[in-house]
Amino acid sequence: MAYDADVIVIGAGLAGLVATAELVDAGRSVLVLDQEPEQSLGGQAHWSFGGLFLVDSPEQRRMRIKDSHELALQDWLGTAGFDREEDHWPRKWAEAYVDFAAGEKRSWLHAQGMRFFPVVGWAERGGYDANGHGNSVPRFHITWGTGPGVVAPFERRVREGVAKGLVTFRFRHRVTGLARTGGTVDTVTGEVLEPSAAPRGTASGRESTGTFERRAQAVIVTSGGIGGNHDLVRAQWPERLGTPPAKLLSGVPAHVDGLMLGVAEKAGAHHINRDRMWHYTEGIENWSPIWDKHAIRILPGPSSLWLDATGKRLPVPLFPGFDTLGTLEHIMRTGHDYTWFVLDQKIIGKEFALSGSEQNPDLTGKSVRGVIGRARADVPGPVKAFMDHGVDFVVEKDLGALVRGMNALTGDGLIDEDALRREITARDREIANPFTKDLQITAIRGARSYLGDKLIRTATPHRILEPKAGPLIAVRLNILTRKSLGGLETDLSSRVLTGDGTPLPGVYAAGEAAGFGGGGVHGYRSLEGTFLGGCIFSGRTAGRAAAKAVG
Repeated sequence: MAYDADVIVIGAGLAGLVATAELVDAGRSVLVLDQEPEQSLGGQAHWSFGGLFLVDSPEQRRMRIKDSHELALQDWLGTAGFDREEDHWPRKWAEAYVDFAAGEKRSWLHAQGMRFFPVVGWAERGGYDANGHGNSVPRFHITWGTGPGVVAPFERRVREGVAKGLVTFRFRHRVTGLARTGGTVDTVTGEVLEPSAAPRGTASGRESTGTFERRAQAVIVTSGGIGGNHDLVRAQWPERLGTPPAKLLSGVPAHVDGLMLGVAEKAGAHHINRDRMWHYTEGIENWSPIWDKHAIRILPGPSSLWLDATGKRLPVPLFPGFDTLGTLEHIMRTGHDYTWFVLDQKIIGKEFALSGSEQNPDLTGKSVRGVIGRARADVPGPVKAFMDHGVDFVVEKDLGALVRGMNALTGDGLIDEDALRREITARDREIANPFTKDLQITAIRGARSYLGDKLIRTATPHRILEPKAGPLIAVRLNILTRKSLGGLETDLSSRVLTGDGTPLPGVYAAGEAAGFGGGGVHGYRSLEGTFLGGCIFSGRTAGRAAAKAVG
């Protein structure tokens, strides 16, 4: 029986496009299968903010940031907390990825036309000791063009492959089985779904119109994670993070369903670290949703007062932007699945950014004028739209009215005005001089010692109850799903491994389906900017390895 292509790639997201581009460069023929319509080419990456983790970059050096391979590896390993026997390959992938991020990553991407916003962001700051979680220095590089700007060079290369007759797309093809011939997986079977004109990210329907069977010398699984499948998220929720939230919002479309991981397991793949996952705690309901339960994550500066559902400040060092999963773990111990930011207009104007390409039209559209206009505005347009229309926002001139609005929003009546006033007043007193025992204020002042934060990400320290800084704002924060940190176990050639550690013949994996490399390159936590980069690095590795194998 003849082959339909040299390699079949399952999933047309970023990792799949990168793998396919590398296969095309090697002159291999590729059949790309995806259950979604062509409108969703690029997958989740299209919707992203476009952040990439780079080490000792020109952008960092221009911002007077001293970074190094050694410091980045220290941060990665301290954050990952590898402690399992099955962390052998994830740790190897982590070391290889830091080598890539500190080496050819930027020059390789730059050569393909990718450019970066000059101010480097400082995500996941940690707040523990030097060997603990967090980035010691700013490393979050925003791609000029955000998520679409990340996808573009690889889509261009793949489209060139189509023009050369090397790449064939088959959209609305959902894979349900992998089979072997002579011991090697070379057959992919599944359902052909009804055609769909659904816009990118929206539900596309699951009615089957037939079946298919395709064969190739190798198969690369790049089907993504589980973030759109809340049943699976809850089933894999780890005990260390407490009881799964009753209310979950979605940071990804519904088609991120994780079903292909089960198909690969049935074929013999080893799925590891499935209890490791990455969900955000600063989610707000999208006032103009694209998919069901669509949430946007606030990318906060360090100044907002973070309160639990009862009005108590979160403990040190759980400040905005410091430790995502540490904050999630704490929240789930409170008995409630939401928290609050309390701030003022001076803070929201300087410190709130919203994740997502569609929430940043200036950066996505590569508009220099738009970016300059954002810096000059009291409140950026997309943020102002949420203040005006978002169901999670309460905006009032005085604290009494704010508290009444907070209690009305939740219906829980848990916020006591007198207690909250005492909390904010005590915090405000600490602003009066350069000395303080409030570690959040110390963190704010530390942030402003970095030029990038001082310019665009951290408000001048001031009293929240200062009238001229108002109005006051409260934002209800929900938990939103985002990434699987575990996945199919792979060696450094992206070959999928079986339970006994031997390769599953003919099968490779990349991107979130492979835990971004090895079955969990991040360990327990991420340093941010490493999901897109993990798709790129693992997709490149899988494409190059498969090209050699079928040569």
